[in-house]
Amino acid sequence: MQRIRLRYTKRGRLRFTSHRDFQRAFERALRRAEVPMAYSAGFTPHPKVSYANAAPTGVGSEAEYLEIGLAASRDPEKLRALLDESLPPGLDVIEAVEARTPGLAERLEASVWQLRLDGVEPADARRAVAAFLAADTVEVQRSTKNGIRTFDCRAAVTRFEVVEDDGTAADPGAPHPGTDTPQDRACAILRLVVRHLTPAVRPDDVLSGLQATADLAPPVPAAVTRLAQGPLAEDTGTVTDPLALDRDAVAVPAGTA
Repeated sequence: MQRIRLRYTKRGRLRFTSHRDFQRAFERALRRAEVPMAYSAGFTPHPKVSYANAAPTGVGSEAEYLEIGLAASRDPEKLRALLDESLPPGLDVIEAVEARTPGLAERLEASVWQLRLDGVEPADARRAVAAFLAADTVEVQRSTKNGIRTFDCRAAVTRFEVVEDDGTAADPGAPHPGTDTPQDRACAILRLVVRHLTPAVRPDDVLSGLQATADLAPPVPAAVTRLAQGPLAEDTGTVTDPLALDRDAVAVPAGTA
């Protein structure tokens, strides 16, 4: 069985696609592209598709990952193109590599998030970020199916800064709350690196933390985009490419040591 790892996006209005909706759309794309899928055993076989750490509904992403198992070998790039053509614009398959190493899900140690805060002055955002980083713990609350849960969101954040709007801050093709407002309206762009811990710390948790530590509350909902996810380089606090090991791996010929 050949295993292929794919990187795909959620852009524009498709960021409101739930994970279940994406699963249905992707399985239709597999059939439309006539991909020779491998199936699980049992009474109700399912195509072998493994999803890894999907972004929340309503959040844009440039770095979602999944793995599929094939019953017959295919060229990864040709397969990528076929699947991309079979999915709606916004759900874009942008990379495919053959899986040559184990443990894709375990490599997704952290995410890079970008938050666009329309109506917030960058200077106010910098003060709030400094207060957040100076705190030892930042407790926030989240409603779960088991009730309200309180947890520390500070420990998961390894980098946090205010950056200049270089035109890449927003999810490509996505309208944001400031689209119809004057161009000189205040806007702060935050970029942060968040470890994947348990419980998972989401961008909205960090926004709650900014309100708790610095009373920063954006007047309109933040436009959130995941820019990357993968292994965390502890020395630099940066997130690296989770497909690099597969891309760089060299198959060892059978019978060699």
